[in-house]
Amino acid sequence: MKKTTAKIKEDLARLQEQLRQAESRDAERIGRIALKAGLGEIVVDDSQLQSAFEELADCFRSACQAPQQLGWSRQGPGAQNKARGGDPEAKDTQPHGAFTAQSPDIED
Repeated sequence: MKKTTAKIKEDLARLQEQLRQAESRDAERIGRIALKAGLGEIVVDDSQLQSAFEELADCFRSACQAPQQLGWSRQGPGAQNKARGGDPEAKDTQPHGAFTAQSPDIED
């Protein structure tokens, strides 16, 4: 069944709104973490801060390629729950095989 132009535009508008909301959630999460790390107290030019964030993103991207080089480990299902003192049989909230830092988690 072919979609009408109006239906496609409606779907597009709905998806754009979902994207806007997802980006807002991501920005709020990253902002909270940055504030907890003390970045709100540092006077720095936005372009310098963006450059530093880009370097950080590159570091995390390369961790996906070679996690052991950055001190990251690959953990199976339940490993984080067990490490936090929880039930290792409980459903893990991260996708299987996700990379996790070996340092304590930052609480949101």
